[in-house]
Amino acid sequence: MELRQLQYALQIAAERNFSRAADKLHVAQPSLSQQLSKLEKELGVMLFQRNTSSVELTYAGEKFVEQAEAIIDAVELLRQEMSDISQLRTGRVVVGSMPITGAHLLPHVLPVFKRKYAELEISLLEDSSMNLEKLTASGQTDLSLLSLPLEIPTLAYEVLGEERIDLAVPPEHPLASRSAQGIRTALEELKDEPFIVLKEGQGFRKMTVELCREAGFEPRIVFESNNMETVQSLVATGMGVTLVPHFIARAPRSEFVPVYLPLAEPVPSRTLVIAYRRGRYLSKAAEVFIETFKTTVASLTDV
Repeated sequence: MELRQLQYALQIAAERNFSRAADKLHVAQPSLSQQLSKLEKELGVMLFQRNTSSVELTYAGEKFVEQAEAIIDAVELLRQEMSDISQLRTGRVVVGSMPITGAHLLPHVLPVFKRKYAELEISLLEDSSMNLEKLTASGQTDLSLLSLPLEIPTLAYEVLGEERIDLAVPPEHPLASRSAQGIRTALEELKDEPFIVLKEGQGFRKMTVELCREAGFEPRIVFESNNMETVQSLVATGMGVTLVPHFIARAPRSEFVPVYLPLAEPVPSRTLVIAYRRGRYLSKAAEVFIETFKTTVASLTDV
């Protein structure tokens, strides 16, 4: 059994498709199929049930994937630890990020990091907060930019800072004039408003719904999107209102820009964190990335 065969099997399990797995692995599909057949013959079991539309794990395949993931992760951790011990000035950190939050924070962090540690490689993986937690817990990312609370208890984290939550309304909305007047808006005032929110699986969607419930009402959701930029643009066109993390609200990238209003005391906020798997060995590269992230974000006074 070879290490690459484990990697091949894991990629097939992730893609549920030989062609896509071969593309991701940068190998020819016949070669991938041949290596899998060789592995199954050596093990004496079928790992995958092939059919015309998809590839499904067998019971043996499910057990194999569990152990193979642990083996691949252990090998990678061993490489990192040996690299640190030898004090090589090389390394790679796989960083997971929520797309929109990362789009506004990483441009501040990555240039600083690359100036200080030009020899270290950063690989970025963007996904929903729910998926990022799973990827981090399984070791597929070294670190992930998330917000509290975390759903998976095996994750540990370093706090980056608090970010207040703002209200976004259409420019012609009756509340919009409060922007110039400096009047804060209570969440209770929004109980009859149509809401535009992120789709299920996004951490901030859950926070928005919970904040509304704490204010005594269930938000009337009229539209959902996977993208916070789309949510803000739809608000700007008059389709509804929404809540927006302040750091995202201050830098819209669309021609459709809503009016942003501060919320009344107690001002809601979210805690941004860098998460990693509890007990996982953190390479020196990962440690200096965390430190750079914390220092840079602390210098952004608007967060």
